[in-house]
Amino acid sequence: MMNSASFTGNKLHRLCTCSSFKLECLGRSICFLVSSFYRFVILRFNTFSVQLCYFLCLSFQGFWVLKALKPRTPLRPRNLDLFFTSVSAATVSSMSTVEMEVFSNNQLLILTLLMFVGGEIFTSMVELQLWRSKLKKPLIAENQVNSVSNNSSAPPDPRNPFGQFELRVVTVPSTSNSTLETDEVQSQIEGRTKSLSSESLKYHSIKFLGFVVMGYLVVVHVLGVTLVSAYIALVSSARDVLKQKGLKLFTFSLFTTVSTLASCGFVPTNENMIVFSKNSGLLLIIIPQVLLGNTLFPSCLRFSIWTLGKFKKVESNYLLTNTREIGFLHLLPSLHSTLLVPTVLGFILIQFTLFCSMEWNSEGLNGLNSYQKIIGALFQSVNSRHTGETIVDISILSPAILVLFVVMMYLPPYTSFLPTKGDEQSSEICNGGRKRRRGKIVENLIFSQLSYLAIFIILICITERRKMKDDPLNFTVLNIVIEVISAYGNVGFTAGYSCERLLKPDSSCQSKWFGFSGKWSDEGKIILIFVMFFGRLKKFNMDGGRAWKLL
Repeated sequence: MMNSASFTGNKLHRLCTCSSFKLECLGRSICFLVSSFYRFVILRFNTFSVQLCYFLCLSFQGFWVLKALKPRTPLRPRNLDLFFTSVSAATVSSMSTVEMEVFSNNQLLILTLLMFVGGEIFTSMVELQLWRSKLKKPLIAENQVNSVSNNSSAPPDPRNPFGQFELRVVTVPSTSNSTLETDEVQSQIEGRTKSLSSESLKYHSIKFLGFVVMGYLVVVHVLGVTLVSAYIALVSSARDVLKQKGLKLFTFSLFTTVSTLASCGFVPTNENMIVFSKNSGLLLIIIPQVLLGNTLFPSCLRFSIWTLGKFKKVESNYLLTNTREIGFLHLLPSLHSTLLVPTVLGFILIQFTLFCSMEWNSEGLNGLNSYQKIIGALFQSVNSRHTGETIVDISILSPAILVLFVVMMYLPPYTSFLPTKGDEQSSEICNGGRKRRRGKIVENLIFSQLSYLAIFIILICITERRKMKDDPLNFTVLNIVIEVISAYGNVGFTAGYSCERLLKPDSSCQSKWFGFSGKWSDEGKIILIFVMFFGRLKKFNMDGGRAWKLL
């Protein structure tokens, strides 16, 4: 009986050992396949194709998860509207066709994840990792050269007198020729080692840069969530807004912080930040996050590298002095990153001055005291570049302010008014420092950014021509231009839709707190989806349209 039990135990032990071995082999095989696919993607596809596939897959996965989760209201949004929202979150555009309070807490968390992994800082950090992976071969080669040089100078191993070399026929030259050949080989090895050392320094510098970006992302998010949560917990008026709308404190703080730093502009409330227009403290907490996550990110990144250079002097100095070799889009040269600060502040000052002069007594700022109006105008001016959070209804602003906002939304985030010739990063250097050279035929067929935007606006005017005729006060060309430029700039400003502007009163019309595109046809929404993707990837076509000569 004991023999039978021991036999059974041994059999089970062998079976478990065999199963664990098979699982281990299966895990190694999966890791090998993933690693092989990872390197295949890196080596075979350019960055534009990888990012396009990334945002497409992210948008579809977000749509499926949002569809699987139950919304807060019994009425489910349409599939196209859900996909539109997923694309808007993934491309950090914050264009909306559904009221935000329709989404449940779980759906808000999914949107938060989409905004985080779709933000420019996160994707640039992933891009750094991909670029660093391509530099592993020179690093391995350097280790091999060092090992060979060390083995050649080390005494022979008595157990293996031949070291790493096989037996081979050796010809013995004369003494003078042998000395010359030895010096030549030694110089070649030293030159090769020096070249590989520079590649190794570049590899470690990019690795250090990746850690800096990751640390920047984590620190700003933690501080943002902490400050927003503390403010709402201490200020009863802000806390009451969340209670009335049934929003959780942590979800709101996390969602708003991630959205702000990613330059998305989504807020869990239907009215965006209009319900917090009197909470100047909350607006002052959000304003720095807007600048840190977008227009001032290169300057803050360079300052972070300089500060951490006390611990990594070699890598820090290399990053600060070799921005062209690194080829990281957000690591601008010293002069450009320095002049970027007064340029950004100058744009804000222009908008702030014009906004205060024209909207001080407007309907949008009614009920606010002077201090709240100043903070609100500053908040609106900062958000007009690329974030899109708002404390006023955009549609009631004066046309001059709207045109100014259109110009600000169109400008790239790192636009510098002051000259940077001789130190600026070449526009051709993008994605790991590699120059993109298009063929002559393809280059001649590519239009400029304004040309594509004009085409998109014309197409939407065609799809919405009937509504433009029946509802001319809502469906104006200016409102369509604002929506398209906002989607292209990934901003999120919208003129909205109001039933009060209908020429023929309609009792069935209900004013909703979503974007103007929410009243568009399905064809118009699909075109705007293309605009959001185009705007998110516009950095790959900043030099388009050069074949056209305007004389």
